[in-house]
Amino acid sequence: MNSIPVPPFFALILAVSVAVIPIGSRAADSTAPSPHPATSPEGLVAEVLAKNPEVRFYDAEITAARASLKLSTQLAPPELNGSVGRKRTSDLAGNLAGEGTAWSAGVSQTIEWPGRIGLRKAIANHDLNLAELGRARFTNALAGRVRSLAYGISAAAERSRVSTEVAERFRALREVLVQRDPAGIAPALEIRILEATELGLRRKANQADLALRNLQAELNPLRGLPADSPVTVTWVEPSLGPVPKLEHVLASAQTNNFELRVRAMELEQQGFRVRLTRNERWPAFTVGTHYSEERSDARDQLVGISISVPLPLWKNTKAQTELAESRRQQAATVLGLAQRDLERRLTVAVGGYESQTAELARWRADSVDQFRSAADLADRHYRLGAVPAATYVELQKQYTDAVEALLETRREALESAQEIEQLSGVPVLGVKPVTVQTNPNSNPSPR
Repeated sequence: MNSIPVPPFFALILAVSVAVIPIGSRAADSTAPSPHPATSPEGLVAEVLAKNPEVRFYDAEITAARASLKLSTQLAPPELNGSVGRKRTSDLAGNLAGEGTAWSAGVSQTIEWPGRIGLRKAIANHDLNLAELGRARFTNALAGRVRSLAYGISAAAERSRVSTEVAERFRALREVLVQRDPAGIAPALEIRILEATELGLRRKANQADLALRNLQAELNPLRGLPADSPVTVTWVEPSLGPVPKLEHVLASAQTNNFELRVRAMELEQQGFRVRLTRNERWPAFTVGTHYSEERSDARDQLVGISISVPLPLWKNTKAQTELAESRRQQAATVLGLAQRDLERRLTVAVGGYESQTAELARWRADSVDQFRSAADLADRHYRLGAVPAATYVELQKQYTDAVEALLETRREALESAQEIEQLSGVPVLGVKPVTVQTNPNSNPSPR
């Protein structure tokens, strides 16, 4: 076959094209986004707060409370009444003296007893504040739960990685020993020890993977995604602040704790309900004006003012007042119980955080790296026969146990810190807690 000669210029272009096309494709592959990009914990918090359907439920509750507040200040609409008829006038003998049209019209307005509208407005105002506090409490707890789930996913992935890493090391070493065809009972027993340890580490890795899937299944619905969607967390460990003083935490909780604020507001609102039931003993009255005109043999006009009240002039609201008073006493009892429970939980949280941070302080920054290096060193020297099997297995297990202990201590410290922040509002982590803004137009004392 005869070859077709190619000009040098075209040969150069062809060579450059062949060289550039793979480079461009590799560059495109290297810059292509990963199918599941990693997300930081705070990014997950922002995503959940934006997509969680329960947040919209609380928003709707606030909207309804604002509408109720507007309705509480409205008077009953005025009423227009009228009548029309025919009038006949006769003398004593029964003779018709005159005939004509008679009609009347009037406007009336129901007036509430003084102070009643102010009490209803105060109750509705507290409903609005309670709805806003409920939303803030939910979002604060939701943000803390998302951070805990994010750290749990990161820790489970790390436990799975370390357990799989050491298990693979045992597997590779076991295969090498089997290929040597060792003679004697000691090498055969060492192989069984390595195999048993590998199986135990495989189980740890499987348990970590299962925990990871369970945490993902809990986190994804909060994000509005299917439960089995993969989640990759880029964990940025929050800085653990110093241990706060218990007295300072308890004092801050009296004004910042959501539960106490809700219970105190419910108690104050119930007091307004008691005053409202007492006020409702006196009925509302109706005031109006009317005009009437009658025509027969003459034209009669009448203009006047009318007032009407129900009988009797007062209502027996003793039962309603006793019911409202009992609810107020119950609210006071619940507030006292909430205060005692808050003190208990904060005492436990501060004590736990102090213990966990003290435990973390004993760890050097390179402790895990040192354990990993020792495990690698033991693996190399065991292959050379310089380290006995017992020492080798113990170092590998201590490496995994050290990682497990460090991750668990960090998790407990994070949980305790978040408990302190959510209960008292005192910042402990390097994350700004959720702030609360209630209705600025609150009117706690009705006029």
